[in-house]
Amino acid sequence: MPMRPCWVEISARFLEENFRFLLTLAAPHAELLAIVKADAYGHSLGICAPAAVRAGARWLGVTCVEEGVAARAVCPEVRILVIGGAFPGQGAAVVEHGLSVVAWEPWQLDELEGAAHAAGAAAGSVPVHLEIDTGMSRQGVAPELLRSEAQEADALARILERFTPGSPLRLEGVMTHLFAADEADGAVTAMQLERLDAALGRVGEAGMLPEWLNVGNSAALLAGQAEKIAGLAARHGMKALLRPGLALYGLIPQFNPRFEPQEPPSLTAARARLQPVLSWKTRVAGVRSIPAGAVVGYNGTFVATEPMRLALVAAGYADGLDRRLGNRFSLLVRGARAPLVGRVSMDQAVVDVTGIPGVEAGDEVMILGSQRGDPQGGETITAFDLAEATGTIPWEVFTRIGARVSRVAV
Repeated sequence: MPMRPCWVEISARFLEENFRFLLTLAAPHAELLAIVKADAYGHSLGICAPAAVRAGARWLGVTCVEEGVAARAVCPEVRILVIGGAFPGQGAAVVEHGLSVVAWEPWQLDELEGAAHAAGAAAGSVPVHLEIDTGMSRQGVAPELLRSEAQEADALARILERFTPGSPLRLEGVMTHLFAADEADGAVTAMQLERLDAALGRVGEAGMLPEWLNVGNSAALLAGQAEKIAGLAARHGMKALLRPGLALYGLIPQFNPRFEPQEPPSLTAARARLQPVLSWKTRVAGVRSIPAGAVVGYNGTFVATEPMRLALVAAGYADGLDRRLGNRFSLLVRGARAPLVGRVSMDQAVVDVTGIPGVEAGDEVMILGSQRGDPQGGETITAFDLAEATGTIPWEVFTRIGARVSRVAV
């Protein structure tokens, strides 16, 4: 049955090319873990995870065990890291599907260890990445604001004691989140890496030899931090693993303040090479003419001051077209900007096509992206445009595109 015409097109080829380019920025210093959490940032895990693997990804990153199981179904051989940790009752799925898991609480290790014993898992067969809180105060061992330095050491020691030679748990990696990698001066990141260095020293003193130092997002990679992170890893006998997310999908994080007097070469190259993977489209459902004085949409928030031609489009806030865009944003119709008039409804919206000749039912409408082949006259709507108009960030724009909006590989 034909579907309602509101869909997302995903270029697997662009994602593959983006990953290969990002890999050149990391090499030879670090390996990359492709972030495909939240249904690949709303782009479709089923399309994007295999594309990343085809491009050379040996690691995928997800938030939860459920996502890890879904990723394993489409990528049976790759390493999959569950960044948000396992919750009670999920250890069995971790063991069954061969997932690596981030942990920072003793009860998380209890869950994994209990499931491993129940499954008869061999010693060292359940890989764990220990998260260190280096200042974000969100998750990780021993946040500084809550414990003294001595207590921090004790908390870390209690976790490390769990990785005994006979345990099914194996300390495969250590990780942290760089929460301000998009700040161009790098001061916060430098502070975090110093704290991480100290924590890694404690890990080494405890006789632990984890293989991977798992640090750094898209902003860290594009800012040229791969070599510095790799240097820190090498000092502790580890290999560096960076985690690009937004850049994998073709968007460049906005650095604040801008790099002065010039930006890193890696960032300049990214501006020329990265390609947006997602385009979001709908179609005109009908066109009508209204007289001056007519109101449009719920509560009459728009009143025509002259005769107008309006096009109804098959997309609304249940699809992810933010309600706040009404009367303040434009979509693309026949290569021109068509302002949204009136409130965005749950399933529909209305655009002003008075100045766009020949618009008719069935015409394609671009919500996000630019059509290949340039039929839209070169106009583009980016996730940053939508984010700015609604006071949010591109990550939320992508992940709020509704599940009923079909994802189509092109």
